[in-house]
Amino acid sequence: MLNHFNFKRIDQNSVLITNDFGRFCFLSNDEFKNMLGGQIPEESELYTELKNKFFLIDNRAELLSEEAIHAIREMKNYLFSGTSLHIFAVTNSCNLNCIYCQAKDKSSSLCGFMTAETGRKAVRLALQSPANDLTFEFQGGEPLLNFDVIKEMVLECESRKGDKQVSYTTVSNLVLLTEDKLEFLKKYNIKVSTSLDGPRSVQEHNRCMKDGGSSYDEVQKGYIKLKEAGLDAGAIETTTRYSLQYPEEIVNAYKEMGIPGIFLRPLTPLGFAKADWENIGYEPEEFLEFYKKAFRHIIEINKGGTYFPELLAVYFLKKILQGFSLNYMELRSPCGAAVGQLCYYYDGNVYTCDEGRMVSEMGDNAFRLGTVDNTYDEIIESPVCKATQAASVVESLPDCSDCVYQPYCGVCPVVTYAMDGDIFPRGPKGYRCSVYKGIQDMLFEYIKEQDPQIMNIFNSWVEEK
Repeated sequence: MLNHFNFKRIDQNSVLITNDFGRFCFLSNDEFKNMLGGQIPEESELYTELKNKFFLIDNRAELLSEEAIHAIREMKNYLFSGTSLHIFAVTNSCNLNCIYCQAKDKSSSLCGFMTAETGRKAVRLALQSPANDLTFEFQGGEPLLNFDVIKEMVLECESRKGDKQVSYTTVSNLVLLTEDKLEFLKKYNIKVSTSLDGPRSVQEHNRCMKDGGSSYDEVQKGYIKLKEAGLDAGAIETTTRYSLQYPEEIVNAYKEMGIPGIFLRPLTPLGFAKADWENIGYEPEEFLEFYKKAFRHIIEINKGGTYFPELLAVYFLKKILQGFSLNYMELRSPCGAAVGQLCYYYDGNVYTCDEGRMVSEMGDNAFRLGTVDNTYDEIIESPVCKATQAASVVESLPDCSDCVYQPYCGVCPVVTYAMDGDIFPRGPKGYRCSVYKGIQDMLFEYIKEQDPQIMNIFNSWVEEK
């Protein structure tokens, strides 16, 4: 008998089918017709493949077999622990003036700094999570402007964490990276992520220094310092309308700086980005054209023998090729809001996620869960937490439940709310939906072609991650 599946015709002669276990199969038109009609010979290789991938079952009890349970657990492994990512926005002040800043709105007051006492309360609240492995991420604004409080928070955590494993990271533009800060980062093995939008021309167009200096030079100098100190360092890219002209150049900038991979990130319509969307934003199709050009260039770099993944693709490929979900908050179902991540703002308010905190900068506290004076249980039991979870179960959303990419995808209620005024998607093919579908269309085209060299590259990416 047929198990539940979704499908999509990918060309005149082929159909892609997927199921909730993350399994997929390409069928010819005749094979698809025969599967629907129950006419695939049991002795055939195709029957065995469809059976092993849970598209065909002898009875419903097979869905409770050890193999089926293991498969669904691998795809939903993130549901079996408490909140693991804790983001502390220790200030909204910054020494850059990025054209797309999502950490503030044009009406924001940019002089907020978390106090040491608020920081210690936030740490104590985060440690109440039942998760054993936690990540504490310090953000801003520019978090190094409030480095003394970061130090207090790390020391508070070290004294209270008990048996919990806590890893630290901070997101910084590196302008204020001094030797004493480096020493502290190294002592507590604090990973640093910076922002690099591409070569000098792109970086300095998107990310302007308030004092007229070069943000590109600062990133380059800071990244060298981090590597020389033996610290784990990475970077993130944000794509603006200006960036769309330079897909290969942006990739090359990462490679030339020695950064081992790139995350090609579409612009999120929050903060300055939403206010100035007509000038710096774009349609999904425009981003996808940029992404595909950059991706082809990345493939050629890898063919040349350099390991250099595109990380957004890796999150999809891990699910598609290995049936395992990395804990990337936007590609969870339900999403990671509150149950996967929490964001603690400088003023002591706690939000579902970093994006929820960004919405608050626009004057809307829709995603506020409470304060650092609440308990973890009170935060998780908030109606806001329950609403964001209900709005992000893709298996039950009308426009997602029957999509062929449903097992690999996710939605962000906060972005949906920012764009449409509703946490539930109003219609298919929205901005983020179109981007994710387009990327998965491309990836499945590569997978269907089964070029040995490209598949070896994809497998090296998912094995390494």
